[in-house]
Amino acid sequence: MSTKSVPLLAVVGRPNVGKSTLFNRLVGGRPALVHDTPGLTRDRRYGEADYFGKPLRIVDTGGLDPEAQREVIGAGIHRQALRAIGEADALLLVVDGRAGLTAIDHDLAKQLRETGKLVFLAVNKIDHAVREDLVHEFHQLGLGQPFSISAAHGRGIDALLDAITEAVSPSPERGEPAGDEDRDSDDDGDIFDVLPDDDVDPEAETPVVEEPKRPLRVAFVGRPNAGKSSLTNRLLGEERSLVHDVAGTTMDPVDTPFTIGGREYALIDTAGIRRKAKIEEEIEKIAVSMAIGQVDRADVVVLVIDAELGPAEQDARIAGMVEEAGRGLVIALNKSDRISGETAKGRLRELTDETFHFLTWAPVTLLSAQRGDGVDRLLDLVDQVAAEHRKRIPTAQLNRFFAEVIEEMPPPLHNGRSIKINYITQARARPPTFVLWASAPEGLAHSYKRFITNRLRERYGFRGSPIRIAVKAKKDRHDKQ
Repeated sequence: MSTKSVPLLAVVGRPNVGKSTLFNRLVGGRPALVHDTPGLTRDRRYGEADYFGKPLRIVDTGGLDPEAQREVIGAGIHRQALRAIGEADALLLVVDGRAGLTAIDHDLAKQLRETGKLVFLAVNKIDHAVREDLVHEFHQLGLGQPFSISAAHGRGIDALLDAITEAVSPSPERGEPAGDEDRDSDDDGDIFDVLPDDDVDPEAETPVVEEPKRPLRVAFVGRPNAGKSSLTNRLLGEERSLVHDVAGTTMDPVDTPFTIGGREYALIDTAGIRRKAKIEEEIEKIAVSMAIGQVDRADVVVLVIDAELGPAEQDARIAGMVEEAGRGLVIALNKSDRISGETAKGRLRELTDETFHFLTWAPVTLLSAQRGDGVDRLLDLVDQVAAEHRKRIPTAQLNRFFAEVIEEMPPPLHNGRSIKINYITQARARPPTFVLWASAPEGLAHSYKRFITNRLRERYGFRGSPIRIAVKAKKDRHDKQ
């Protein structure tokens, strides 16, 4: 179902009333960072819920506090929240029942009423019936019947969702809710038991690239202040993520739908990833952990590096995590407009080659998020890597190729006997995974697998994508089943 046809609910309120906890409760899981520190949510965060067949999009916002607007980040939080209010179909004001009614709550209620949109009021932190008397004073806000809830415990959530979906649903006809049903469906189960898809003709002569069934997920990762948020904003043409020269401005991962040239993307901006020894505050530890988790959700990861500083050991660690997760990878050297002179650019290229010597298959591109240089080429490169990541080689063609490989370099001896490789097939894509059936799998050295991988890349490309090689014992025809 198109997201444009699904109602959007904006969750707003002053800092630390439980908006992100409620957002997590509504969309499921823990997609938003939650901590008892005010001002933690800074960007708009979108999620999806489905309440008994009624889909609903939800956007979480930062806390609205007039005092905080005097600071750069505080003003940015307000801009993000106001944009969410402007684009939403309905608004949910969250207040803190334990803290009681405040002047800020009054001001926010007045501001929301003036939008002319549907406004719902949730009095949070009412985790027991004995606290219901705390709700009465919130009638003064003039937003109708308050809903007493406990976002942390789930109390009152059903009644709130029922009222919201009933009010905002345009008709009883619903499509399927947006979700991840097809997400890496071929990643489940034992790869040894997976055969190529029926859609791939085993006698076909050309590689097949699977067509994506959903928007391409692109995650921007890297060290703090490398320009990930600036790059996201440049692609979107708006301030979607807050940008500041203080490292650590982005805390939550931020997902943003994006369409260009008929191609749909989901851009994921993440917190900067530091070395563990340099991570001290609990909040940042959680933020970094969530950023690393976005790698598993992505199809292609763009590792953003400050070209002025050049790639470092931590960038190599992050790239290694991407390779281990089996995701497509593009290395983007941002702020390249600040590098002048062929000597400086040459040193940058040498340092990049040296740092990522184990990832020679990952493409490297120069760009400037601030000026826009090279940003259009980045998406072209991401598309190319995504296609290589989804590529499948027909079995017949693959085995003809493999016969040439074995002739060039036969498998090594194992316990004095030659290893016989009977068959090769591509078990799956994303990442391309090949299975060899051999007489003695344990004797096939890593160096020989690397040789096969190199030959596969020479023949079929797979640029920007890791390749997996697995080996299974070939059963003798006389073995009992």
